[in-house]
Amino acid sequence: MIGQMILVGLNDRTVLPTNDSIRKELNAGKIGSVIIFEKNISKTKSAETLKKLIADLQTETPIPLFVTIDEEGGKVHRLKEKYGFVKMPSAQYLGNLNNPDSTLFYTRNLAKELKELGINLNFAPDVDLGLNKENPVIYKVGRSYSANPQIVTEQALLSIEGHHEFGVKTILKHFPGHGSSSLDSHLGIVDITNQWKIMELWPYRDIIRSGNCDAVMTAHIINCHLDTSCLPATLSKPIINDILRDLLQFDGVVFSDDMQMNAISKNYGLENAIKLSINAGVDILLFGNNVHLDDRITATQIHNIIKKLVKSGEIKESRIEESFRRIMALKNKKVN
Repeated sequence: MIGQMILVGLNDRTVLPTNDSIRKELNAGKIGSVIIFEKNISKTKSAETLKKLIADLQTETPIPLFVTIDEEGGKVHRLKEKYGFVKMPSAQYLGNLNNPDSTLFYTRNLAKELKELGINLNFAPDVDLGLNKENPVIYKVGRSYSANPQIVTEQALLSIEGHHEFGVKTILKHFPGHGSSSLDSHLGIVDITNQWKIMELWPYRDIIRSGNCDAVMTAHIINCHLDTSCLPATLSKPIINDILRDLLQFDGVVFSDDMQMNAISKNYGLENAIKLSINAGVDILLFGNNVHLDDRITATQIHNIIKKLVKSGEIKESRIEESFRRIMALKNKKVN
């Protein structure tokens, strides 16, 4: 059950050798999900090699993996055209067009490609509102459909529809809203207490009500109005449990943003961050391993930490069971 809560990057692998250490971890059920980055795409025979890597990973595991990717389009685009993959414009481009046919056309092309490769879960659509034009990590890189929550909701629902037609599940991000921030949580703490607006929750509320929300990803942002202890959303029980679960009535899978981003790793310590996030209500912890070699972590190390926290009573066994139930329900959910 703990293994299903662990999502890891594949380091620099583009193939899976027979004696690869990750095979043992997969066999032992210590990994529930993996994430594909551009470095996992071979420069030649890109599609063929990636498809084989994913198929090889799936053969090793007792429970089928979530194979995930950040494929929003625009700047957040791993499957680039130079490798022979389809074009995917940014959310900003599609939001400005605000044409359902265009959004569906591009998303269907992308989802068809994801399905063919064996990728079954996309870290998209981004439902952050483009409220701050100086925002370096959302607005300036074209990741928001619009500042208007209704346009964001409509565009995101079209994106989800396009993915679902090909059996690919989606993740809304970055909860409870990264659009009003002025800093990048990859680099350090981001406090949006004074900028954040309640309307940033509306796309989540409306998409959850529509019944089309597969999963939600948290943001490493601090909002002291929403959590008076001023913990980042990923580690915050008031934000995940009270707002997302109770207020917005979401009982699906919650993913953390990358636990190795500086906002978390440099401020809360690995074991403490894992404990806080799981107790806050996060179901799947993401460790992308896009860090210095010395800072990379294996699924086994993460597994051992969680197991230790359960044994010491710092995380209740029922909390692990709850996440396992949600993850298995999503893995078994039919979307097309």
